[in-house]
Amino acid sequence: MNLLELVKSVQRIAQAAGEVIMEIYEDAAGVEISKKSDNSPLTQADKAANELICIGLIHLTPNIPIISEENKQIPYEERKHYDYAWLVDPLDGTKEFIKRNGEFTVNIALIHQQKVVLGVVYTPATAEMSWAVQGKGAYQIKNGETVKLVAASFTNHQQGLGVVCSRSHLTDETQSFIDGLNAPNLVSRGSSLKFLILAEGKAHIYPRLAPTMEWDTGAAQIILEEAGGQVLDNQTKAPLLYNKENLLNPYFIAYGNLQAS
Repeated sequence: MNLLELVKSVQRIAQAAGEVIMEIYEDAAGVEISKKSDNSPLTQADKAANELICIGLIHLTPNIPIISEENKQIPYEERKHYDYAWLVDPLDGTKEFIKRNGEFTVNIALIHQQKVVLGVVYTPATAEMSWAVQGKGAYQIKNGETVKLVAASFTNHQQGLGVVCSRSHLTDETQSFIDGLNAPNLVSRGSSLKFLILAEGKAHIYPRLAPTMEWDTGAAQIILEEAGGQVLDNQTKAPLLYNKENLLNPYFIAYGNLQAS
């Protein structure tokens, strides 16, 4: 499988999904909002983007199954036999979409034996495309230019570190972690943009001591890793794994290029 060729096709699928999302976002009639079983919001943009992405991926790789936030979840007894699988969040940051602040993304990742080997994150509101392939670096297309993403180097004890936190989720545990740093500067972002700001070298740490799902993190994790960063389980200090029995992520800390102090 040529992942560098495959990632180009995935970018086209993500961009097409983003265009559908923006059509709904810009509709003056407003956005219809329903609730999922966990009481989280669901819009017609989530549904339309998911359908487009799934059709595109099935056409692209008919033999690779899809794990998507908006699809019926597949039992682990079946999933555990997957060698490769797509991991999709068609609209990451639905709350930000509803708030109309532009901080939402399309996330598509390819998993191989529990590790992400390809990731695409598209930001529809700014038409920015970020992607990475394992061992090939991380890149972003912005204003027609392709740039290599390089995470900033830092030590944990450094003063004034940029700490990314969620606009919609800031727990007591996260606040406690932030309080342990040396005069940090807080940066608020929605969706997987929190990982991208680390990959771009514009901030240093993203503590997420609150629930997330695998589709929230997979695509952005490999982009950050290929930029020189890491996403570590807060308990085991090991990189996050995917297609687990429980698709809920452990609490984690994402870092730019952390150096030993």
